[in-house]
Amino acid sequence: MREPYAHTMMPQASCDERARQNFIAGLKMHMEDRVYPADRTVSTKRVLPRFTAQHGRAPQSRAEFRHAMEADPFVQAWSAIARNMQEMHWDTVSEIVWHDLDGLIEKSRVPQAKGSLHLDPNLPVPRYHTAVDIHCMPGGYHTEITNGDVFAGAMFDRGAYYYGLPIRGSSALKHTDTRKRMQRAAPGYTLIDFIDQTYPDLKPRRILDLGCAIGGATVPYAERFPAAKIFGIDVAAPQLRYAHARAEGLGASVHYRQENAEALSFDDGSFDLVVSHGLFHETSAKATPRILAECYRVLRKGGVTMHVDTQFARGLDDYDAYYWDWDTHYNAEPFWGTLHHTDARDLLRHAGFPAKTICEAWPIGQADGTTRFDPVTDNGGKIVGSTIFGARKT
Repeated sequence: MREPYAHTMMPQASCDERARQNFIAGLKMHMEDRVYPADRTVSTKRVLPRFTAQHGRAPQSRAEFRHAMEADPFVQAWSAIARNMQEMHWDTVSEIVWHDLDGLIEKSRVPQAKGSLHLDPNLPVPRYHTAVDIHCMPGGYHTEITNGDVFAGAMFDRGAYYYGLPIRGSSALKHTDTRKRMQRAAPGYTLIDFIDQTYPDLKPRRILDLGCAIGGATVPYAERFPAAKIFGIDVAAPQLRYAHARAEGLGASVHYRQENAEALSFDDGSFDLVVSHGLFHETSAKATPRILAECYRVLRKGGVTMHVDTQFARGLDDYDAYYWDWDTHYNAEPFWGTLHHTDARDLLRHAGFPAKTICEAWPIGQADGTTRFDPVTDNGGKIVGSTIFGARKT
């Protein structure tokens, strides 16, 4: 029996494997609903009074706050469970992909393609990918284990689908009619909706998706802008091989290229729209300004760059700063916390975009499956975010 949200490249799980994935998704929902919220209570009732009694003052930084919290057995317990859930998740996904790998590699060899695939075996993979297995996915995005490998791409696709189930709800496991709503929640569709609302005059002919991975957010642009030429770039060959075959199976024409977003091969002014979906939190403090400078360079005048990523924040208290930074220390996301505390407006200004064109927004999912976009306003207080940020080249 094929599963909901299946496409020609999606690895297919056995009944037992699906049950294990469903258990992990259910445990994650339980933790998010019933366990994690108690962390703030533990902070207020136990950790802060203990710290103040010992030091005669409150913690003075998010790092000091984190160390105080880590000493509490409740925090140690939920952190250990959270890390183990992540490892169980990838263990299960890797088993599913492994028994399907030969067939996936064969299917990835597309004889007559609408799009294209260009790989560069001499491209250096940046250290921010090679130094850690990002979000604990074994081997990260780039590791190749055989000729023509698609293992990392299949891992990411299957893993990302199930990782999001706690957000979408358990009904997504049972009903195929949830497929459209699940798709609309994907970052590509969300960003397209925001671009449509914010720039109704933009009619892009050439679109570039940076750090496209398996193309999960790239294909929606081919659907929304069928007359445009769509490019997706990434440093990881196994992701791109999978992305190419996945897009072809979905009937989308996308041109995938193995490139580093810090130094693109494209000419100046060659794109109308440059986007990314979760790229920046998996780079570095040095790479981020270089990538945005490249966005500015390859955009034509009047072109738009727009990105969706983890929350940017200003004015967070130490508790929220500590809590948001958990993945930095325990989920192999070393740039996660730094990006949280970066001002997206400064990044765009330094890249050359005029301040008056910069926008930030917070997407809020609605019950009917649509998304409301709340603007981010800085009133000098606690600002949680944008997850969408970008600007227009004038």
